[in-house]
Amino acid sequence: MVTPVQPGSEDQQLIERYLEHVRVEKRLALRTVELYALDLRKLGELAAQAGVGLTQVHSAHVRRWIAQMHGGGRSGRGIALILSGWRGFYAWLGREGRVASNPVQDVRAPKVAKPLPKALSVDDAVQLAAHRDDNEDPWLQARDAAITELLYSSGLRVSELTGLDVNASSAARGWIDLQAGEAHVLGKGSKRRSVPVGAAAMTALRQWLALRAQAGVPADQPALFIGRHGTRLTPQSIWQRLKRRSLQAGLATPVHPHMLRHSFASHVLQSSSDLRAVQELLGHANIATTQVYTRLDFQHLARAYDAAHPRARAKSGK
Repeated sequence: MVTPVQPGSEDQQLIERYLEHVRVEKRLALRTVELYALDLRKLGELAAQAGVGLTQVHSAHVRRWIAQMHGGGRSGRGIALILSGWRGFYAWLGREGRVASNPVQDVRAPKVAKPLPKALSVDDAVQLAAHRDDNEDPWLQARDAAITELLYSSGLRVSELTGLDVNASSAARGWIDLQAGEAHVLGKGSKRRSVPVGAAAMTALRQWLALRAQAGVPADQPALFIGRHGTRLTPQSIWQRLKRRSLQAGLATPVHPHMLRHSFASHVLQSSSDLRAVQELLGHANIATTQVYTRLDFQHLARAYDAAHPRARAKSGK
């Protein structure tokens, strides 16, 4: 184990003065000041190991230290926080006339990998959509089945789903065209698009509409999906109902509406490899947003390879 080289007394004094500055003059929270102290003492140790004082640090030093931290497993987000603290310290040194330029100013943390959207397997998605509970109120079961089928069939955002009306009108944000088998929705940026509705979703929608009509819904309520009191369902209500349905269906992970949108995109891409078509179906303005699903698709292919290819896994015997 390498013993850290401690910074010289002058550097320690600069660190203490800066911490006093952010505590008293900037009135930062005690926990924030403590984190700054840890990061600046680390900076002092690194500078001492490099044989330079804090006022002699250059951008090349900082980049080398960041590369070492990243190579040692520090996350990009953690490094970004460290750099932020160092950057503030050198900005203060500049105002104090101790450095001519800020060596951290143009140094950026490694990019943080965007987490992949969570998507269900095809089997889990079908299991969720096909779930039936004989003890459930038939009215609620038909409505929730139609919601699930439509989210998975057409890749709708939950806000697009809740905005659907039974019929087209000048005031409608969206509606279902049963004859054409299409959903017309109002997406982000007030952009309209039309998406196909699958056969299973159409069947579920017709069953729900038949029960909806029998429930004595007020004539002035155009919403496709309503609650027991005859009001339009909220996104929060759909989140709760879908979570409940997924747990009842025996899925290991609670499902939320956007997970079905991700599943729709991933499964269509796996089958068609048509990225542009998926972009249009999802209503993405930029294809770069859609490209994240190619990573999901690759994961699917990698799992299939590992499971099926005779040379994918090392054999235990000789």
